[in-house]
Amino acid sequence: MRAARLIKMVLMLQSRASMTAAELARELEVSERTVARDAQALSEAGVPVYADRGRAGGYRLIGGYRTRLTGLARGEAEALFLSGVPGALREMGLEDTASAARLKVSAALLPSLRDASRTAAQRFHLDAPAWFSEPRAPELLPPVADAVWDDRPVVARYGRDGAEVERTLEPYGLVLKAGVWYLCARVPEAGTFRVYRIDRFTAVGLGEERFRRDEGFDLPGFWEERAEQFARSILRAEAVVRLSPDGVRRLPYAVDPTAARAALDGCGAPDDRGWVTVTLPVESEEVAHTQLTGLGPEVEVLSPAALRERFAADAARSAALYA
Repeated sequence: MRAARLIKMVLMLQSRASMTAAELARELEVSERTVARDAQALSEAGVPVYADRGRAGGYRLIGGYRTRLTGLARGEAEALFLSGVPGALREMGLEDTASAARLKVSAALLPSLRDASRTAAQRFHLDAPAWFSEPRAPELLPPVADAVWDDRPVVARYGRDGAEVERTLEPYGLVLKAGVWYLCARVPEAGTFRVYRIDRFTAVGLGEERFRRDEGFDLPGFWEERAEQFARSILRAEAVVRLSPDGVRRLPYAVDPTAARAALDGCGAPDDRGWVTVTLPVESEEVAHTQLTGLGPEVEVLSPAALRERFAADAARSAALYA
């Protein structure tokens, strides 16, 4: 632990002209007295750490000293590629690893480039969770993430149809979708890849031996395909509707994008008012009513008759309210 802290202290001093004892103590999460002892230990080991006394004093490296301890470990290099998703790193337990990697990269850069990480962070930020929801990291996410990194199989228990199922999985990748974590895994006994919501796992046990990955597996491509399949699988009904030009523009924001794309791709020519008639795949009459209500007078439901009657009743009630 102390050796890692000493290395981090050297890298921090190498990436900055000078740091006060208070700054070092805060970054290293130790007391200022410990900082002084560590500086003394580094000096005795031949690292030229110099302490400036006084109110404006601090610690710095002298003589243009450059350490060679900037090589990235494999885990640090992998975490560095995820550094644009700080929330995800924190939930997977990789925040400290990514911090060490960024520090090593910073120390290796020319002095004129060392503020690159700060300037980039002030200009770009990825906010993955959906609006109006409180994202919660699944309790079992860290061990699952460890298994993904190490190519170790897991024995997972999860609820299904009111019962608890136990299954051995080869975890290939994690996906964070709108604040929800999913595991893409191969089921050895079936030889197929499947998707699991991690928040539905009740227990996870890690295997000792590593499994051999299929190097042809493409996580982004697999997820895109499965997401498309899932979206289509729940769209089991249809509604025929007329849309105004504004309704056409707003449709992808009101209903599932896959359903909107399928409907608009198959629509005919607009009438003399610019309205078009489309056949919209929907999950159910109830869901279609909720989604299409958001389009207001920019949509007219033609069928099914029961859905049209619901919108007619809604329109009558609204007219009565605003009469």
